[in-house]
Amino acid sequence: MGPLDGIRVIEMAGMGPGPFTAMLLADLGADVTRVDRWSDSGDLPDTERRVRGTDPTRYVLHRGRRSLGVDLKAPGATELLLDMAAQADALIEGFRPGVMERLGLGPDACLARNPRLIYGRMTGWGQDGPLAATAGHDINYIALSGALDQVARAGERPLPPVNFVGDMGGGGLILAYGIVCALLAVARGGSGQVVDAAITDGSALLTAMLYGLVAQGRWSTTPGTNFADTGAPYYEVYETADGKHVAVGAIEPRFYATLIGKLGLEPEAEVTQNDRSHWPETKRRFAEIFRTRTRDEWADYFENTDACVTPVLSMEEAPRHPHNRARSSFVQVDGVVQPAPAPRFSASAIRIGRPPPAPGEDTVSVLRDYGFTPARIEMLRSQKVIG
Repeated sequence: MGPLDGIRVIEMAGMGPGPFTAMLLADLGADVTRVDRWSDSGDLPDTERRVRGTDPTRYVLHRGRRSLGVDLKAPGATELLLDMAAQADALIEGFRPGVMERLGLGPDACLARNPRLIYGRMTGWGQDGPLAATAGHDINYIALSGALDQVARAGERPLPPVNFVGDMGGGGLILAYGIVCALLAVARGGSGQVVDAAITDGSALLTAMLYGLVAQGRWSTTPGTNFADTGAPYYEVYETADGKHVAVGAIEPRFYATLIGKLGLEPEAEVTQNDRSHWPETKRRFAEIFRTRTRDEWADYFENTDACVTPVLSMEEAPRHPHNRARSSFVQVDGVVQPAPAPRFSASAIRIGRPPPAPGEDTVSVLRDYGFTPARIEMLRSQKVIG
């Protein structure tokens, strides 16, 4: 059993970071029910309608939970979900501020039914503040938090790191962490509470180390000029003879010594490792050397050394790498290759409980498990509350 076995979670269907939070909790054993919006008329939000033509059972972020189809606008939908919230340990929602309140499912209503409930709220800007009601996406949130500005080479414009820093790291991971901490407080006798996870807050939190380095005088706020942001030659990505790349991260002097030794450079170059006046020429020389062999030739050459040189693998290649295969870092479920659950526990099993569900496919089994009688389930169906 996973460390969260026995924890019941209701997930209001959303995009990106909220589902990532739900996936993390499900991977660790929580019983997560995704409430998918359903309507006889096809009246669905634009974001959902846009992806309905794709196969929902292959969308990795939805793995490990069941799906309950509910028309949130139908009379009776609010009471149905409040009755479920009364039996749940946590609820996750990712709407704009005020939407859940208008549905009659805000934290006050849910906590009145269940004072021990953890009510997790995922937004870009947070539940309050001047921007709370405005639209945005990962790129906007990390721009405002200061994180995006630091992801750039010297003299170049910032490069959005897909949605890893904002949605996934500053959003989904932070909300999962907050929910588990709040669950621990309840287990120790505390009351339920609201967890307000804003992607701007979370992505700002991820820059804490840089603020510390700046305060110590060890980091310039000019991107691409520092020891760990491609400013230094020993922390950089270099092109190889076949047009692929290797990643170099030899920060510590002993690792740097190994690197320059393997590259055939003179030992005295160690003295200039952190002399910034030498960085441009050293980077040019490194680039010249790395272009003399293919990526895989360099990978073999540096294997089992402390030079901190690794091949830059594609998404197709990463699951096949010997290290990732040895640790089963990737798994295949119903033909879909995907990252395995993490982290690992010495006394608890973690696994993918099931592949992603089709929207609404578990409606009856979910309601039965929540104690709804066959008569009430049939009534909800006849009232077109559930699909």
